[in-house]
Amino acid sequence: MRINLFCAVLLALLLAVSLFYFQSLVAWLLSVNTLTWLVYGLDKHAARKSWQRVPEKTLLLLGLVGGWAGALVAQELFRHKTQKQPFRTLFMLSVILNVAVLVSVGYWRAS
Repeated sequence: MRINLFCAVLLALLLAVSLFYFQSLVAWLLSVNTLTWLVYGLDKHAARKSWQRVPEKTLLLLGLVGGWAGALVAQELFRHKTQKQPFRTLFMLSVILNVAVLVSVGYWRAS
């Protein structure tokens, strides 16, 4: 699927670019959340136009790698993926995992 490849290439580029910044974690989170928000918006537009959709696995992956905040904003703003149940459960698990990782990173940096 071209959409999956496109998203994977964008993620790789964002990771590479964010590594060059002093605050690479902050750069990564800002960029991946922006990308996630855009992909959700594009998927909602594709759904309305009956075009090729972004696979749910890709949306979940974007949330899992740190784009969950952008996904939450996009879900509310675009009213997209707010009711579909296996997706919502898996997405919320990725949010919990991300928050746990961020708290752990913050704890280890503070120590």
